[in-house]
Amino acid sequence: MRAHNALDSDDAKEAQWEAARGAAVGAVKWGAATAVLGGIGYLVSPLYRGLTIQFKVYLQMSGMIVGSMIEADYRMRQYEQHIRMQRRIAQNRALWADYENELAELEDEGTSSEKNKK
Repeated sequence: MRAHNALDSDDAKEAQWEAARGAAVGAVKWGAATAVLGGIGYLVSPLYRGLTIQFKVYLQMSGMIVGSMIEADYRMRQYEQHIRMQRRIAQNRALWADYENELAELEDEGTSSEKNKK
């Protein structure tokens, strides 16, 4: 049994919001593109004009759903990459802080041993 619920962490909530924003943006972008293509199809194609309104709505919704999935996935991958980079930076900062502390301790030992010699 896990002691920590991973779905309640701040990173998970932030990732959920990022995916939701990506889905909304993707639905709007791809929905607009699908609407433009539907308008062109209506003007140019007698086949498209002959389709039922239900099928035209289905085509519009399909474009919006595909766009929302693609954009949400893209945003999630970008967010994961950002989080990995932030963790790597924090790890490197901690490593450098340890090196600096060790160096300061060595310098303090060196100055105190010189004082003891005198």
